[in-house]
Amino acid sequence: MRSDRHPRAAPVTGAGPGSVRPGGRTARVRDAVREATLAELSEHGYRGLTVEGVAARSGVHRTTVYRRWGGADGLIADALARAAAEPWPVPDTGTLAGDLRALARLVLTGLTDPAQGPLTRAFVLAAAHSPAAARALHDFYARRHEQAAAAVERAAARGEVPAGTDPAEVVRAAVAPLYHRAFITGEPVDEAAADRAAAAACAAARAGILTAPPPQAGAPGGAGGRAADPPRSERLG
Repeated sequence: MRSDRHPRAAPVTGAGPGSVRPGGRTARVRDAVREATLAELSEHGYRGLTVEGVAARSGVHRTTVYRRWGGADGLIADALARAAAEPWPVPDTGTLAGDLRALARLVLTGLTDPAQGPLTRAFVLAAAHSPAAARALHDFYARRHEQAAAAVERAAARGEVPAGTDPAEVVRAAVAPLYHRAFITGEPVDEAAADRAAAAACAAARAGILTAPPPQAGAPGGAGGRAADPPRSERLG
């Protein structure tokens, strides 16, 4: 995940401070708490994030933080939700190969940059322990995939990939190996790995492997809703 500085936040149902004129005191409080949350996560990680730490860093009274965000999980969910609402700098190099390579390198930066890497790890760890953080992280990546889909849609318009190519699947194929290395196997995550994942996703897309399945009409059997008859040998037992 990547933004110009840190992932920004957006309101979460039940966690926001209410309807107030943009730029007013409430907006300033939310900005201060968001920045403090990100700084605390970067320095102390998920397990070290506390309302008291955020309150002290932001200058917002801890009772206000508790009342509006509920606790550490609410602070994390709010930060992720507001980050999802911000635009992502989706690459536009003129080719799908170039776009996917640049996209994978953006993700690589989010995983390895000294400032961004600790935040990414903190958010993933939070999602493993908090249902609210897990939902917010899911929505964050869904939004990123939605924005990155433009690169695949441009490629389809240029005829680089078959019609019906699933943009989200192409994006996942390009970046998932990096997260697998970072959080599952502990293997090195570097430009070579990013470029290899992007090239594999591009090749799969061009070969038509990552097309969306055709819509199903009715029951599993197809348009009429009747399951297809089994092969004759199976009918005969």
